[in-house]
Amino acid sequence: MKLLILMSLLILSHASFGAVKKEVKEKVPMEIQKHKLFPSFLKSYKSKAELDGLRNKTIALQGEAVPLLTYVMKSKAFPEKNRWIATFALGEIMGKKAAPFLSKFTQHPNWLLRLASLKSLMSLDQKQYKGIYTRLLSDKAMIVRLQALETIKQFDLKELAPYVWAMLYDDKNYSGSKGGRKRGEIIRSIIKTIGDLKFDKATKPMLAMIQKKKYRDIHEELDYALSKVTGKASPEGNLSIKKHYWKTESLKLVSL
Repeated sequence: MKLLILMSLLILSHASFGAVKKEVKEKVPMEIQKHKLFPSFLKSYKSKAELDGLRNKTIALQGEAVPLLTYVMKSKAFPEKNRWIATFALGEIMGKKAAPFLSKFTQHPNWLLRLASLKSLMSLDQKQYKGIYTRLLSDKAMIVRLQALETIKQFDLKELAPYVWAMLYDDKNYSGSKGGRKRGEIIRSIIKTIGDLKFDKATKPMLAMIQKKKYRDIHEELDYALSKVTGKASPEGNLSIKKHYWKTESLKLVSL
């Protein structure tokens, strides 16, 4: 009986795949259907090795793969992981020429494609899309916001530091209800990025924050950021020693 059920499930699974494949072929342009990698991009892969194999086969085709890749990126008929591979492969094959197309996908409804396009733009050293990176700092998906932070940090886009600082006031970066909100892990990244960008206007607020108990969970990050912004390293030792040092620095700043 169990064997019969298993066989039935396998038959149904095969039939379902066939139906999906048939449905896809009916909607896809003939030149895409005839592409040698079209069946490969329709398949679902479970292992990284299989996905790496798909990527390698794609890259080997170079320009011949481009029409298929752009179609895969735009179509829901293909597995998400394959669309992820298609996004990076397009950037790798076309280089910076792919940037305008990739930039459009930073507004895609699927967060995975927003993330893939953002990471691909970073790998292509596309510093000019500052408006996109700013917008993605408030993306619905935290992983996309984190990647936007990383991109701004890697490109050292100091002019975007005020927008990074504004993330501290975005409710999406906290958990819990209003009045009992908890700082998420992303807050640590925001504070450190502020330091890396050397955002001077954040110096006074951070000097005040590091003295308060309610910010003790991010005191380490505040110490890092203050050291980066001011160019002064706090002394070795425990938190009390560091707090005392920054309090002294704060008094010096007030007296200026």
